[in-house]
Amino acid sequence: MKRLTPLALLLFVVAVALTHCGKRKGLKYPVAKKVDVVDDYFGTKVADPYRWMEDINSPEVKKWIEAEKKLTETYFSKIPFRDKIRKRLRELWNYEKYSVPWKVGEDYYVFQKNSGLQEQSVVYIQKGLGGEPRVLLDPNKFSRDNSVLLTGLSFSRDMKYYSYSISRGGSDWREVFVVDFKTGRPLPDHLKWIKFSGTAWYKDGFFYSRYPEPKKGQSLKEANLYQKVYYHRAGTSQEEDELVYQDREHPRRGFSPYVTPDEKYLIISVWEGASTGNMLYYKDLTKENSPVVKLIDMPDAHFNFVGEADGKFYILTDLNAPNYRLVKVDLKKPSRENWKDVIPESEDKLENVSMVGGKFIAVYLKDANSVPRVFTREGRHLYDISLPAIGTAYGFGGRPWDKETFFVFTSFTYPPTVYRYDVEKNQVEVFKKSKVKFNPEDYETREVFYRSKDGTRVPLFIVHRKGLKLDGKRPTLLYGYGGFNIALRPGFRLTMLPILENDGVYAMACLRGGGEYGEKWHRAGMLENKQNVFDDFIAAAEYLIREGYTDPQHLAIFGGSNGGLLIGAVINQRPELFRVAVAAVGVMDMLRFQKFTIGWAWVSEYGSSDNPEQFKYLIKYSPLHNIKEGLPYPAVLVTTADHDDRVFPAHSFKYIATLQEKYKGPNPVLIRIETKAGHGGASGTTRLINYYTDVLSFIFYNMGIEPYKNVEF
Repeated sequence: MKRLTPLALLLFVVAVALTHCGKRKGLKYPVAKKVDVVDDYFGTKVADPYRWMEDINSPEVKKWIEAEKKLTETYFSKIPFRDKIRKRLRELWNYEKYSVPWKVGEDYYVFQKNSGLQEQSVVYIQKGLGGEPRVLLDPNKFSRDNSVLLTGLSFSRDMKYYSYSISRGGSDWREVFVVDFKTGRPLPDHLKWIKFSGTAWYKDGFFYSRYPEPKKGQSLKEANLYQKVYYHRAGTSQEEDELVYQDREHPRRGFSPYVTPDEKYLIISVWEGASTGNMLYYKDLTKENSPVVKLIDMPDAHFNFVGEADGKFYILTDLNAPNYRLVKVDLKKPSRENWKDVIPESEDKLENVSMVGGKFIAVYLKDANSVPRVFTREGRHLYDISLPAIGTAYGFGGRPWDKETFFVFTSFTYPPTVYRYDVEKNQVEVFKKSKVKFNPEDYETREVFYRSKDGTRVPLFIVHRKGLKLDGKRPTLLYGYGGFNIALRPGFRLTMLPILENDGVYAMACLRGGGEYGEKWHRAGMLENKQNVFDDFIAAAEYLIREGYTDPQHLAIFGGSNGGLLIGAVINQRPELFRVAVAAVGVMDMLRFQKFTIGWAWVSEYGSSDNPEQFKYLIKYSPLHNIKEGLPYPAVLVTTADHDDRVFPAHSFKYIATLQEKYKGPNPVLIRIETKAGHGGASGTTRLINYYTDVLSFIFYNMGIEPYKNVEF
């Protein structure tokens, strides 16, 4: 689609105003005061009139939040079909869901199951494949309001203990507790100030990483620095923990500990930025007082530890291989010139490798679809693992001596199904299958490729009802992310079904900046190349319009976190192209994101306003700083959460306050603020259903479409 001429743009705005003038009627946005704060970035003066909103604990901010929440809830309460969408989502959600099982001890299997509408999945354990499952841990009992979430679980090798971690209110902060496995009796252990770390069991304790305790009242805002690795012995207090490793010279370095299944080695993955490489250190646990050895001490690539055998480490890396390769590193001759390729780089991205049953199971990504392959320890390809369709397979975990592994397969209209794979026999069988109250055979998925602004070929998945008449007016939801080397892959999304069931279209674009095609694809959408991500998304929208799926009055867009940044940027650049925009927990202030919590780690992905050259391109697309009066913005719904300590909620506060101030058109621009929730948004089944009820209601209502018009639930 070509850009509209000024006259056509004016006529379009008038038409939209006449068609949708009732959608904003009666909306009176809360008054947000403006302060005289101006920053000088290398001679460029930038006003920040809503800086006061960064103090999220202040009475003024809380008062403004309550006013915005009241306005938004009043708006949603007047949507006549809101309850109908909620009922349908509850009906769809009510089916048994299973996680990938994993094997612990000699013959125990652990998995999570949700009976349908339970707020959180329950952890079960059974002895042997045919054993009777029993409840090990029920997180629904952690709190009355379901604001305390289970976030991790691990077992000691001898099955004497297990540890589990929780999050309060969805925060990234973790608290860890320990339980006697045999008796089920909780031990007095209570560990705090843990973030971005699990528990790696060794003998009667575990390694973990924690930050210093934040200043009072600043735990959701203060920058996370000086992480350290500790060893905690079960049954003792956190104050007694042994310091294992720290780096005082590099306060931003983080440490992810892992213990090999045979407890021979502690592996420490050392990271500093979200999009830089990492380093690998190790400690020989078979030798008393052994030092931490810096095996890889240059973060010039990604290095993922896969396994160990006979004093040799197997490492998945993109060093000199943007699509990744598996290398063998001899600890006696660890220098890079001695590394040996086991699985060389190929034209498809090697996404993951596990060491199970004496073999390597490698999962490749081919045009954003999973292709699992089995190799010998020497790297000889044996066979591919058969999948039921084109889609996504994940799991394949296990220990080197396990003879089986489990994985989940899913696609857009294929509910997650758990499979057991016999590594010795190369046999796949269904282990757990879910039944959803809809017929997947009624829908079809196509993967197409379109050209972006600079001619780059970009994948786009399109899902709709079979035989759908493409009249150029189908209600369409386009989703994107495009960042941090994260690949978007086909997956079952309950929340898109109301779109499909109402003769709509769901589309997902695999933008540059993601991990669909390896590190080259990632780097083509980061730092000074970030505009490519926005161009790719805009081109996807233009493709859907050009090919007759939809038009600008029936096209909605949705993205979260880095994807929220995407939404904020594209509606500044091409507002006339979209009818509805939903930006969830977005990074909206590109000049100050690095000042809060873990935001400094994203400088490697985005750049920083502290750098004069990087400031020049950040100011050009920063969603907050490019809101302009007179633009025909679509209906906008911004969502955030009060315990989001990853993308600080002030991003969304300042953004929506600015948009409400400058936009005078007919469409609503609202913010939905979830309480006792974090970066993942609403927690628990009920609140998730309520969240997507509001998102879908907002989309349909602002398209002028009544969903399920002749259907009763």
